Amino acid sequence: MTAPRQALRVGVIGLGRAFTLMLPTFVADSRIKLVAAADPQVTARAQFKKDFGAHAHASAEALCADPSVQVVYVASPHQFHADHVCLAASAGKHVLVEKPMALTLADCSRMIDAARSAGVHLIVGHSHSFNTPIRRCRNIIDSGVYGRVRMITALNFTDFLYRPRRPEELDTNAGGGVIHSQATHQIDIVRMLGGGRVTSVRAHTGRWDASRPTEGAYSALLGFEDGAFASATYSGYGHFDSDEWLGNIGEMGQRKSPADYGAARRRLAATSNPAEESELKAARNYGGRLYLPQAPSAEKPAHQHFGPVLVSCEGADLLPGPEGIAIHADGEHRVEALAAPAIPRAEVLDELIDAIHGVAQPLHSGEWARATTAVCLAILESANTGAECNPGYQVNYP
Repeated sequence: MTAPRQALRVGVIGLGRAFTLMLPTFVADSRIKLVAAADPQVTARAQFKKDFGAHAHASAEALCADPSVQVVYVASPHQFHADHVCLAASAGKHVLVEKPMALTLADCSRMIDAARSAGVHLIVGHSHSFNTPIRRCRNIIDSGVYGRVRMITALNFTDFLYRPRRPEELDTNAGGGVIHSQATHQIDIVRMLGGGRVTSVRAHTGRWDASRPTEGAYSALLGFEDGAFASATYSGYGHFDSDEWLGNIGEMGQRKSPADYGAARRRLAATSNPAEESELKAARNYGGRLYLPQAPSAEKPAHQHFGPVLVSCEGADLLPGPEGIAIHADGEHRVEALAAPAIPRAEVLDELIDAIHGVAQPLHSGEWARATTAVCLAILESANTGAECNPGYQVNYP
């Protein structure tokens, strides 16, 4: 009989919003044990110690030196991802880093090289291409029953830009705006469904609110190596909510009430300057005065999603959604239902654990994420120059 594996001991760098979204996964999955965290906020560290009885460090360096940590989850602000990944790898720790991987392709390559030199695994996520409906849709494509993918249409309309932000989150050069934070999700999905290799990008971006001086919207046309193409559109300006098209199921799989419309703008209206807005964000984060742990729900959430995605194959249109895959084929329209997830985002931990134990190579490797970053940066470049861009570092979907 094979002895059960011990839980992987995870240390967290950054106890902000990304951590709170992964926290239900860490808590619910017995394969993981949170043993340490690092954050500059005293209140966040105190909350972590209270919740987990674990080490709470004031610096990333101290966490990476902690011998109890096997895996480092990097959830710090975008601009610190590269340095924190390289620090963790140099300490011999496997790394799970939040999207976006980094802000430049040079930093992406530096991270890949650091992990390779140290002989550790580097996985980039969560991105919504981990979601079971997207992976199942890819499996249907791979079966060949509906022919090749020829076109993909991806849309998402949210209130992203009006959630409380620190000043750097409204500065594109510091990783702010919807390209670094949101296009990463959508492009990762589109690349997975389209086969991986994007050869051309034409894009426009929108900056429509002078008080939020970064990209709040984009629309991009992507060409793939095999002739397929995709349109990807996103708006974070907080008017139309595309979750209406998905039965009012939110991005995290939660049921939404129409009464919540405009909540982000209403909260933001209560602040009068950037300092107050930053304080509001800190107050709502882990350990802050307004922090509310996720309450148990009597109703199981659906799968997470990133807006409507329609995959047009030669013989069918496939629509992956939070509750299943709608298949519109020649003379056939059916829905392949998916059971509700037992643990949210378990797919991320599946990939991490399988890689560490040598079961399978990770899909969301540094090389895969660098290719997505290249496309996102090409969106910015195309919008700025008005020209078609040809992103490098592209890799196939395995």
